[in-house]
Parts: sequence; C-alpha cells; structure tokens
Amino acid sequence: MLDGVIWFFQSLFLGFYNIGYALTHLGTWLDWSDKQAQMRFIYYGGSQELFFAILAIFLTVTAIGMWRNNIMWAIVRGLEGFANTVGRFFAWAGIFMVLQQILIVFLQRIFRVAEITIGPFGMDFTKDLSWFGEELKFYNAIIVCLCATYTFVQGGHVRVDLVYSAVKFRTKKVIDMFGSLFFMMPMATLIWMYAWYFMWRHLITPKVAASDSLELLLRKSKVLKWNVETIGFSPNGFNAYFLFKILLISFTLMIFLQAVAFFYRSFLEWKEGEESEGKYLSRDTLDEGKDAYEGTH
Repeated sequence: MLDGVIWFFQSLFLGFYNIGYALTHLGTWLDWSDKQAQMRFIYYGGSQELFFAILAIFLTVTAIGMWRNNIMWAIVRGLEGFANTVGRFFAWAGIFMVLQQILIVFLQRIFRVAEITIGPFGMDFTKDLSWFGEELKFYNAIIVCLCATYTFVQGGHVRVDLVYSAVKFRTKKVIDMFGSLFFMMPMATLIWMYAWYFMWRHLITPKVAASDSLELLLRKSKVLKWNVETIGFSPNGFNAYFLFKILLISFTLMIFLQAVAFFYRSFLEWKEGEESEGKYLSRDTLDEGKDAYEGTH
C-alpha cells in the first residue's frame, strides 16, 4: 500500500518534469522527419507519463481556479464554447447525409447510374455508388463523435434517475462533480488508452501495441513507414475506415475536456449557490426562448 502511494506521488512529480522536458525538447517528439521522434510521439500519446502529466495540469489548474473563481469560469466558458462550436458545425453532416442518400436513390433506381464523379477545382473524384452509400456511415459517426459534447452542454442527452431530481441543489452539484471525476474522466481515459494504439495500428507499420516499451518502439522506428488502411468491406465500398479511428480519438478527447468543464461548472455552482445555475451557459433556443432540447431529459 505504501509503495503504491509513493509510486503515485513520484509519478505525479515526474509529470511536472515531463511537461517541462517536452516543451523544451519539441524536436524529440514533433519532428516527424525523424522516425524516432514519431515513435516517441506514438509511445507517449498513450503512456503512463502522459496520464500523470495531464493529471498534474488538472490539479494545478483546479487549485488556481479554486483560488480565483473567475479563471475557472473562463475555462468553463472556453471548453463549453469549444464543444458548442464543434457540435454546431458538424451537425450539418446530418443534412449532407440525407441529401446524399436521396441522390444515391435517384441515380441508382431512376437513372441507373453506377458511378458518381465529383470534380472540384479540376480534380476528378470518381467512385462507385456503393462507395458513397457506405460513406453515409462516416457522416453518422461524425455526428455521434463530434456532437456528443455539444448535446451534453445543450442538455439533450436522455437522463434517467431515481434520486437526482428529488435532492437539494447543492447535493445535485456534488453528484455532478462525483460523476465527472469517477465516471466521465476514467471512461474517457480508458477509451483513449485503447483507441490510441488501435488508430496507429491502421496507419503505420510495423504494428505498435500498448504493451510495447519505448525502447522496443525506437528499434521498430528503423523500419517505420506509413501504411494507411484502405481496405473496405466490399470491393467498391468505402475504403477510408482509418477515419473512424481518428474520430474515436477526437470523441474521447472532447469527452474528457467536457468532463473537466462539467466538474468546474458543478463546483462553481455548488459554491456560489442556485443563482449561478446556468451562468454563462450558451444553449440553442426555439421560439419564445424555449431550450431546443427542453423536455428530452
């Protein structure tokens, strides 16, 4: 038990050191003309070192925010604004998905067209209709992954509870803080740890794994090359499935950032009382000022 506590605080202290080292030696992990630098980036992207570096930043920012609440509110506004901006932009993928599906049906069933050619800026892009049909799944994945935190900020996720609605305001905020710390953040961390290497295994060779040590990855860097996944489920079907892996990483990052924002907002509303509920919260509205997602939870 004692050894575990000592290891934790040693790792946390090293997190501060690793942040400083990474910022003062950018070329060792960002200069991708060097294959070893690329392997370092891959290793540290899903490593224990990154976990404790982020934890060190979170604890430091939280301590400063508890001392100066206006700083914490600024972080909440920034992170929620980021979620809203990304979500509102990529929500348009839903319209493109519908229009593309209608186009496919008309071209295939009425005009008996087998291919679609798109030629913006004089560059022809020709694919079979089945390619565009399977691409619709990518639009759906965009909406799910990049609009999830936007929907959370808007209060659009379905919420089922037996206790939350019946307790006092400050108790609700304690429950929200607990949920963000012990459910949202750990869930996002676990998904990231698995999704990071899952993504890179479909982008480069030789294959990398979470169990690989830094020394092993540096040895593998001698034969490192890009090998982006281009295999579809059908001969003429959508063949850019590596984009789904990138979306999974983006989704996980946005969930973690939203968990931080939700924890900070819950703490500040708990501290300042009911009059601060919804402070600086930007929500879409319908006619007569009603929330766009009113009644969904």
